[in-house]
This record gives sequence, C-alpha cells and structure tokens, in this order.
Amino acid sequence: MRILISLVSSSTSTGLHLLSVSRRLHTKISPFSTLIGLKPPPAMATSEDSLRRSLAEKQSSIESQGNTVRALKAANAEKATVDEAIEKLNALKLDKSVMEKQLQAAVNGNGPDGSINKEAFRQAVVNTLERRLFYIPSFKIYRGVAGLYDYGPPGCAVKSNVLSFWRQHFVLEENMLEVDCPCVTPEAVLKASGHVDKFTDLMVKDEKTGTCYRADHLLKDFCNEKIQKDLSISAEKAAELKHVLAMLDDLSAEELGAKIKEYGITAPDTKNPLSDPYPFNLMFQTSIGPSGLSPGYMRPETAQGIFVNFKDLYYYNGNKLPFAAAQIGQAFRNEISPRQGLLRVREFTLAEIEHFVDPEYKSHPKYSEVADLEFLMFPREQQISAQSAKKIQLGEAVSKGIVNNETLGYFIGRVYLFLTRLGIDKDRLRFRQHLANEMAHYAADCWDAEIESSYGWIECVGIADRSAYDLHAHTEKSGVPLVAHEKFSEPKEVEKLVIAPVKKELGLAFKGNQKKVVEALEAMNEKEALDMKASLETKGVVEFYVCTLGENVSIKKNMVSISKEKKKEHQRTFTPSLNVFRFPPLVAPIKCTVFPLVQNQQYENVAKIISKSLTDAGISHKIDITGTSIGKRYARTDELGVPFAITVDSISSVTIRERDSKDQIRVDVEEAAPVMKSVTDGHRTWADVWASFPHHSSGSAED
Repeated sequence: MRILISLVSSSTSTGLHLLSVSRRLHTKISPFSTLIGLKPPPAMATSEDSLRRSLAEKQSSIESQGNTVRALKAANAEKATVDEAIEKLNALKLDKSVMEKQLQAAVNGNGPDGSINKEAFRQAVVNTLERRLFYIPSFKIYRGVAGLYDYGPPGCAVKSNVLSFWRQHFVLEENMLEVDCPCVTPEAVLKASGHVDKFTDLMVKDEKTGTCYRADHLLKDFCNEKIQKDLSISAEKAAELKHVLAMLDDLSAEELGAKIKEYGITAPDTKNPLSDPYPFNLMFQTSIGPSGLSPGYMRPETAQGIFVNFKDLYYYNGNKLPFAAAQIGQAFRNEISPRQGLLRVREFTLAEIEHFVDPEYKSHPKYSEVADLEFLMFPREQQISAQSAKKIQLGEAVSKGIVNNETLGYFIGRVYLFLTRLGIDKDRLRFRQHLANEMAHYAADCWDAEIESSYGWIECVGIADRSAYDLHAHTEKSGVPLVAHEKFSEPKEVEKLVIAPVKKELGLAFKGNQKKVVEALEAMNEKEALDMKASLETKGVVEFYVCTLGENVSIKKNMVSISKEKKKEHQRTFTPSLNVFRFPPLVAPIKCTVFPLVQNQQYENVAKIISKSLTDAGISHKIDITGTSIGKRYARTDELGVPFAITVDSISSVTIRERDSKDQIRVDVEEAAPVMKSVTDGHRTWADVWASFPHHSSGSAED
C-alpha cells in the first residue's frame, strides 16, 4: 500500500492536503502459508553479529594453535605433548564447525532445531500454491511470460475476500467516494503527473550480450549472498553490507554504479562487465485510435484518475472538505526483471484512496481511535545510525513530530489495523520512514508498511504527505483549476502574486521555444518570482532555468512583469438543474442518506450512531450534517438516485423517506439499520415496510 498526502492551493488563501492510500493487493495474499498449515521458521536467538565475532576469534585461536603444533613438531617435542596440542587443535576446529552451523542457521533463517530454512519454506509454499491452483504462470503452455500470473479458483476467492474487506474497512467505514477510471491513459495526463519523464528504475546491461538487469537488485543480491553464504567475512564487513542494504533506496545512479564496481559485480549469467546504471521508464506505451497519432500508456497507478476528477468529486461532495475518493483496478508496470513470485509483477490489482483535507487543519476527527496503537516503527534516524525498528505508540510518534501530522498518523493506524486483521503477524510488520533522498522535494513525510517474509522485509504499503504536487501539476497542464473554495461571510481582501510574461518580447527572443519559457515563468512559486523581480530591477537581466528545455535562458526586464496586487474575493454560487435517477434499491450506488432535521448536537450524535450501524451492516450511505434545508438535502439525494433518506428529528426515533413516493415511516433508532438492510437486500419491499410501521406526515418539510 502507498499512502500519499498532497497540497493544492484554493481560490482563496487556503488550500488542500491530499492523502492517498494505494494498495498492491496481490501482495496482501501473502498469508497463504496459514492456509496450508505451514509456519515460517522462528528467528534465531543468538545474535548474528556476536556469532561472526566469536567465529573470527575461534579462527584466530585455530591459527595460533596450528602454529604451536608446527613449532612442537619442528622442535621434536615429546609425542605426548604433540598429541595433546593436536587434540586441542581438533577441539577448536570442532567448535568452529558448530559455530559455522549456528551462523548459517542465523543468516538463512533455520530454526535452532534444524527446522526448514526460509528458501526451503518459500519453495514448499509456492509448490503447494501452484499445485492447488491458487495461482499459476500465465500462458503456461507457451512457456509463460515473466511477471504475469493467473489466479485459479481459490486464489480468486482469497483476492475477492481481501477486496471485500478493503471496501468495508476503508470505503464504507470512512464514507469514501468510489470511482472506476480507464486503464488506458492519454500521454498528456501522465506527462503532467511526471510519469513520462520520471517513472523509472535504474538499469544496467551486459556489455557483450545486451541482457538487462535492474541495478539495485544486483547490488541487493550480492550483499545478501555475501552475508548468507560467506561465513568468513568479519562482523564489520557484514555490518557494512547491511548498511548498504538499508540505504539502497537512497543511492543515486552514480553511487549505485560506484558500489557495483567496488564489489566487482558482473552479469549473473555470463560474468561479463556491466554498463553504468541508467533510467528505464516502466510504463507500457500504446496509441489511442487507429491513426496512431494520439499516444497513451497503460496506467502505472490508479491515483491519476482520481486527481483529474477532483473538481467533479468536490462538487459531488457538496463542495465540502475533507472527503476521500477510492478506486480499485488494474495497473501495469514493465518491470526490468520481474521476480519474487507475486511480489513484483507486470500487471496487478491496485486499491487506492485519495483523502483531501484543508492544509491548515491537518487534525483528524477520528485520530483518537488509533492514537493508542503501538507497533514497530523505523524512523529515518534509526536507519541512518544502523539501529533496529522499535515499538512506538502512534500518538507519541505524532506528538514528537516523528510522524508529520494527525491525518497521516490516522491512516498509518488504519493501515496497521487492516493488515493485522487480514492475518499479518504483528511481529513481522513494521512502518519504515523514507530517507531524505527517497522522497520527492515536495513531500513532507513518507512511510512504508513493510512485512518480513522469506524474501526479507518487503514494502507493501507506501504512505506519503505529497504537499500540493499532483493537483497543482494537473491544474497547470490542463488549465482547469483543481481547487477548493472557502466561503467567506463577507468579502475578504487578499494579496495575489501576478506573473505576466510579455509574449511578444519572448517570441522575438526564443522563437519556437516561447511557449516553454512562458509556462516556466508562470509556474514560478512566490519566492522564485520575487527573487527574479529583485534581480531584474537591479541588474536588468537574470539567468532562468527552463526544465522543459533543460538549459538556462536570459530573461530581460522587458520580457516579464511581476507584481503583487490586492483583490477582494467573493464566493461564486449557482443552482444546477435537477435530474433524478430512479435506481432500484438493489443496484443503487448509495442506498440511503442520514441527516438531522436541524443542526442540533443530540440529533447529530444519533445520526452518527445510525451511520455506524449502517456501516456494520455493509450498507453504502452518506451522512450529511450541514445546515442546508431538509428540502435541498432531499433534492440532492434524489438527483443521485438514492432510494431512501433517514431523517433524525428526535433522539429515540427517526423517519425513513422513500424517494419515488415520498412516503415516510417512523421507526425506533435501533431499527433503522435492520429495516434498510432488509429493503436494500431485496428481502422486503417498500410496500411491506409501509404496512409494518407507523406512517409519518412530512408537512411542508420539502418545500
């Protein structure tokens, strides 16, 4: 899973945060071992580090004793003395052999009783999964294609159950808005998001055969093999290799290449020398339409579909923040070297959530529900200083600033609950904070939920506070403002930065590159723009880097006007035309709405209790505690085709309104959810319910 938080500016001085939760759900089917009765081998109690040190000391003792034996023989010492020295040497060698077995067990994951090691355990599980048709390689009769798998009947059932629980745990319990967007994405969308230019892994080539390998995987495999199979390396060398593994994601292309050369790593199959690492874009390219003139890609993630629909989703939510949007669908990544079974594949299922919230209010109303959770956390300071993950209370991590804010902390807690309820061992689950170089420059904080498997610690969830990047990027490229509006009680005077490129002068200077220079100037943030303004006023010319050109250009004073202006802002309001969908309850996307008749704290509390009961019953619904008139709220839900509305007008009973007839019945608070369950599941009709409960006259409520 990957959780992201992004900011976008609004049409006022406030903005948005965006929290996205995405899950590569195929990795969530990892507890297959529990299905077939196998358990992973227990961890060794003896420290690997102390064993390596003891082994080094024992080797030194053996060498010293060997010298003693040779010296005694050279001096023609008595046979009894020589035999005693040889016996001592043999005893030392026997001790060393025992230590080597203990060390081998520690690094390979063997149990102290000689139980199955990690590699053997993994192979046993894989064999059973394939034999019992949980999953098999795709196109098997044609020798298959790396990184593509088919789910068989039991695998489909497990996947379906995981997705169902995901919807219950996140979408229903958090009242999220679910969307379903195409897998084929126009190039312009992914150009704006940065995927076309930057969605890459570092690759190296066999300089003689041209075979490609993922550079970080080669370094990772080398380090793991040395640690696990070379028992002669010192504790210090083992610590160095482990540090490289810990910092692997933080290495630049140059640093990665330097390590490959330092360790003498060659092509695995041929032992030929390797090229320097270079980026390879992981997206599958295609064309849209028969002409081939409209380039596109198979989406590498589902998040962009949510971002580009932000404006409509914001309106759908009544122009209110916070809200979350979710999507489950296929994603595609042209992995350089697919491996590790279902963990790294070329097509997989993603379930993502984007949670939008005002950036000035990063608190979360339900944060207290997860603040007391305690689990393994691995902050970046512990990683850099080669320490281990430790148990930290989530509330403490947020209050100390280890986790950036409550909203991020809340979703970390929710992810922890989701994974552990799926069956992930709490002792094999940790949350690792990204190192500085792993994060984009606009990100405030990033965490990964990692699960310890037979492959080591594997990332299954990514959680990132992404500031305003995604919505800003699509706003700039599309020209459509993806912003939220804050309603002022009266007009407010705000100061706005105005950047006005002089296109005529820029056209004369840059000819065909004018558009790129204009876009770069308009994309400047406030600090960059004011710095340029100051330089132009003092020097008359300034060097300016245009990223789309990849070079600096000279901007003169007559080419751009930069100023700050004061403006009065007003909230624009409008009333859309109303169309009503008449979805039957069984297929309606939202089964019912819940709202108090008037703004009243007691009524709102009852509405929240009913909402929780509906969630527990698996009934999709919306809760509306805004102060809008009851008639307008009925109209909004009718337009969506919501068949029923529960109105709280007392603390003991509520009314249920049917959309088409506008008839209303009265039921006790605790009966609301069961009645809705029976009608929306199709077990009872509205006529049955109408005949079973007291009727309620709506009077003029809908006027």
